Amino acid sequence: MLIKMIVCFFAGMGAGLGTGFAGMSAAAAITPMLIAFLGMEAYQAVGIALASDVLASAVSAWTYGKNKNLDIKNGAVMMTAVLSFTLVGSYVSSLVPNQAMGGFSMFMTLLMGIKFMVRPVMTTKEKSEGTDAKTRFVRSVLSGALVGFICGFVGAGGGMMMLLVLTSLLGYDLKTAVGTSVFIMTFTAFTGSVSHFAIGGIGDTASLVLCVASTLFWARIAARFANKAEPEVLNRATGAVLTVLGLAIILVNYF
Repeated sequence: MLIKMIVCFFAGMGAGLGTGFAGMSAAAAITPMLIAFLGMEAYQAVGIALASDVLASAVSAWTYGKNKNLDIKNGAVMMTAVLSFTLVGSYVSSLVPNQAMGGFSMFMTLLMGIKFMVRPVMTTKEKSEGTDAKTRFVRSVLSGALVGFICGFVGAGGGMMMLLVLTSLLGYDLKTAVGTSVFIMTFTAFTGSVSHFAIGGIGDTASLVLCVASTLFWARIAARFANKAEPEVLNRATGAVLTVLGLAIILVNYF
């Protein structure tokens, strides 16, 4: 039980910091740790990770929204497209198996971390809001479709893909991008966790409670810090968190 508590605490820490700072899915940190250190079945580990993601993303989204760093209107549009095309991606993936893309999420986390440290996102909120409503709506739909299809096809990477799309393609400043990303992830994680538990059951209740509590605690701390930080500091902090998490996840899975 002590080992379980330690593993869940650090898994939740990594997931919570990743969620609060960068809108990263908790599944990217929690799933590999539960499998590697507790010998848990992958399906059950993903269910626990998704459940941990729900409250962590919700409290992060609330914190970003309170600080006016959340675009609910376009986020809802993008979320609808993400959920719809995740189903399409899952169906195509079942027809065309592609094992080579299994490590996509892990390496993307590392690369995104390096990117934020080397080339920080310094777009201002005023500049990002300059795009007309119609253009942003169309971009939100197309971006959501792309993210959803890739997530469904690969099975992971949603948070990272959304952050990349929101900052690079939609021109959001980093804080609004993370706030909008965790808003979307709240609903996608809830849908995924309900589906997992309905099909496979809850399983290890102790690990579930411990991971949810730890992830929620650290996500709250990270989100509060992120909303008060200067853009350059936030970029460096986000990059550092993602780089460390990416390296840790790769080490757990390949060594």
